[in-house]
Amino acid sequence: MQPLAGTLVVDFTRYLPGAYAARELQRLGARVVRVEPPDGDPMRVAAPAWDAALRAGAESVVCDLPRDAAFAQALCARADVVLEGYRPGVATRLGVGPEHVPERVVYCSITGFGDRGPHRDRAGHDLNYLGWAGVLEDTAPAPPPVQVADLAAGALGAVIEILAALLERGRTGRGARVVVSMTHRSHDLVAHRLGGEPVPRLLTGGLACYRTYETADRRHLTVAALEPKFYRRLCEIIERPDLADRQYDEDQEALAAELATVFRAQTLEAWLARCDREDVCVGPVWTRAEAAAAFGETPPAAEAAPLGSHTSAWRRELGLD
Repeated sequence: MQPLAGTLVVDFTRYLPGAYAARELQRLGARVVRVEPPDGDPMRVAAPAWDAALRAGAESVVCDLPRDAAFAQALCARADVVLEGYRPGVATRLGVGPEHVPERVVYCSITGFGDRGPHRDRAGHDLNYLGWAGVLEDTAPAPPPVQVADLAAGALGAVIEILAALLERGRTGRGARVVVSMTHRSHDLVAHRLGGEPVPRLLTGGLACYRTYETADRRHLTVAALEPKFYRRLCEIIERPDLADRQYDEDQEALAAELATVFRAQTLEAWLARCDREDVCVGPVWTRAEAAAAFGETPPAAEAAPLGSHTSAWRRELGLD
């Protein structure tokens, strides 16, 4: 589906959150114009492969803000969606704040902490937001394997709000001001746990039946046999039916040690073969390449537009040259 065909997104963001949000809007059919400073989005240098993967298909214009705010404002006047990721107040100082766009535009700010409160001006990145949000309580000091605040709370949170605002604009003709806080939305991902858990750290290592185990070939197997029927069947498959009644034992570490000994006895491939077509909630820890071979799409080689390659065309179209 291309439900956003004909929708113009003007994107002033840097790094992951905005890039991922813009990529998702583009995937749904939007035309994305990436507005970059003269030296480009820092992600072009810091993580060029990520930049190419997320920015492929987007147009690139160079705009030196606030000196060339007139150009940016002319782009925003054409936009359906404006996306920015500055700290609160910075976009306005640069001449591209919500007051600089037409009323029909959906203006979305992806922020660290929102636009109010004691943390609004605090600098941060994904790891900081997750720490403030309470997401890392169970697993610190280990860093998270994916940027949850950037990509889920920030980017996908922004996409949801933008789509809802566009739907409302279709009814009323009016745009909206949307502010996404990566910290608040990250906290929302764990807030349900404040009410208590049947087992402490239920899904973050508290249960032996919900862990990752090393295999004989030093690969790893994921075991997520939460329901008793799945766990009982797993115990039968691994030939340890005596462990079936110990799923919720008080001493989960002792149970985990016994399971670890069992799983270290065979290779990952052998365990997957044993569990194939069985209702046991077991799987591999695949490499990204292995996962891509099974589940990834095969788009053409990703390539971001060269910095500023669409600047002249847009300036001509807007009557600025």
